Amino acid sequence: MNGAVPGEATKRDENVKRGNWTNQIEFVLTSVGYAVGLGNVWRFPYLCYRNGGGAFMFPYFIMLVFCGIPLFFMELSFGQFASQGCLGVWRISPMFKGVGYGMMVVSTYIGIYYNVVICLAFYYFFSSMTRVLPWTYCTNPWNTPDCTGVLDATNGSAAPLLNLTQLLNHTLKRTSPSEEYWRSLGSLSHVPGWAGRGRGQGPWLRRGVCLSIQVVYFTATFPYVVLTILFVRGITLEGAVTGIMYYLTPQWDKILDAKVWGDAASQIFYSLGCAWGGLITMASYNKFHNNCYRDSIIISITNCATSVYAGFVIFSILGFMAQHLGVDVSQVADHGPGLAFVAYPEALTLLPISPLWSVLFFFMLILLGLGTQFCLLETLVTAIVDEVGNDWIIRRKTFVTLGMAMVGFLLGIPLTTQAGIYWLLLMDNYAASFSLVIISCIMCISIMYIYGHQNYFKDIEMMLGFPPPVFFQICWRFFSPTIIFFILVFTVIQYRPIAYNTYVYPPWAISIGFLMALSSVLCIPLYAVYKLCRVEGDTLLQRLKNATKPSQDWGPALAEHRAGRYAPTPHLEVQLLNPEKPRSEDVALPGQGSNGSAHSQDSRL
Repeated sequence: MNGAVPGEATKRDENVKRGNWTNQIEFVLTSVGYAVGLGNVWRFPYLCYRNGGGAFMFPYFIMLVFCGIPLFFMELSFGQFASQGCLGVWRISPMFKGVGYGMMVVSTYIGIYYNVVICLAFYYFFSSMTRVLPWTYCTNPWNTPDCTGVLDATNGSAAPLLNLTQLLNHTLKRTSPSEEYWRSLGSLSHVPGWAGRGRGQGPWLRRGVCLSIQVVYFTATFPYVVLTILFVRGITLEGAVTGIMYYLTPQWDKILDAKVWGDAASQIFYSLGCAWGGLITMASYNKFHNNCYRDSIIISITNCATSVYAGFVIFSILGFMAQHLGVDVSQVADHGPGLAFVAYPEALTLLPISPLWSVLFFFMLILLGLGTQFCLLETLVTAIVDEVGNDWIIRRKTFVTLGMAMVGFLLGIPLTTQAGIYWLLLMDNYAASFSLVIISCIMCISIMYIYGHQNYFKDIEMMLGFPPPVFFQICWRFFSPTIIFFILVFTVIQYRPIAYNTYVYPPWAISIGFLMALSSVLCIPLYAVYKLCRVEGDTLLQRLKNATKPSQDWGPALAEHRAGRYAPTPHLEVQLLNPEKPRSEDVALPGQGSNGSAHSQDSRL
């Protein structure tokens, strides 16, 4: 966007009123930073280990091909064609605009607890800047008599605890220093100042003076540098091969287990960020004829390759820790916050110069969190600005962003109370669970079967110069909705009430979790009813037909791109985002497609 953030248009932009990415590298890196998040590091490696090691890769990549990449391409093409955020795109079928509101609710929830995770990572990051990591020994004020360290506290040597296995057999009370350090943060107010500043400043940086879109070049690439450093260090440790073998050794008998396929589908679905609204938003700032088909494949494969790569980094260190303790890798393997803030930090205490590796690890978590957080905030702001749509709010987009940041700060305050960790885990488990599956399924059905698959295929041909490949057409119409439905059924069947260590959440807390999950889904039927009540029509059938057909201003945002069936007529007034003046560098694309659209010379991937 010529060095500007989305929405700060310049004269060189194709869409002068709304703005575009400066180049495609910015879009790809931003999307990679959005899709590659904490789940790639703290969830995928554990799922792979638990579901058959290398055998899990087979269903994982099958789900990537038949569900992940097609849905990713659908969302990118959806946003790019209309040049609108997750609300504006539903001019395609106004009755389903509730899907966009549902995406906004999901992004709000995720943004709230992501800020707290980033805050914790910041705290651990600065706590690591000491000669000895504070979670190394059991000599701190917060430690209990049950604390058992992995290092000998008297001489600091890395002596194996040969009797640890017996200790674990005789008592269930053993806790590690890292676990007790984590528990000491049960109230995030114990983290002086950082809790508030993390939530207040984390999203605000998206529009801060010191942070332009160029920061993406750092936040999206440096985590790979850290992963590589940790990987090189990890594989040189004794026991690393054992950990990696636990990670990769295939257990082919699990291929026939439905749970393995369900976990693979769920991980692909959630890790790519589908149904969050961010993919539609980021793609809306692309130029109209950008090859988003190519981008969707590049970003999706990069995301999944990162997950596999992170598994080597995690399990090489955990294998070293398991050998040091004389226990099985399964006893030190964990996922989620337990991996990021307990198991892995404890393993790092066994390394020479442990503070250095800890600083690198938590700095990587910060960058991964910020990369996702930037896009979550932009999703909300873009949706609001596009919905209002006038010049006044476009010029004041910075203030809209600041206002959203303040709202996020206030909504995040409960997560800093004495029960903050419990609220954090509750939101992590329910805010973006089955609701994403339902939202994505309805989006797919509304585009393919309400708007019409042939209409959408012609729209893509108009935009890219070629229709979507037959494989993607089949996936969108049949495979992807079926897989999404399978994920939903699997999620319901496999549901287990959330628990944190020995604490079992009470029924009222579980109810709040379900309310969070349902709040995004309920946006869809509630808005549909509202639209049916407002739309013209003498009968319910007429109202239903009028509410689902595309609005008059559906289509490409710029007049120069509205050709064929989207060409304005004297009897049709269309509100277009006209550029301030013609751009001499815009060259009409030669040839006409079957739908009256211009064919692009973009090469297919």
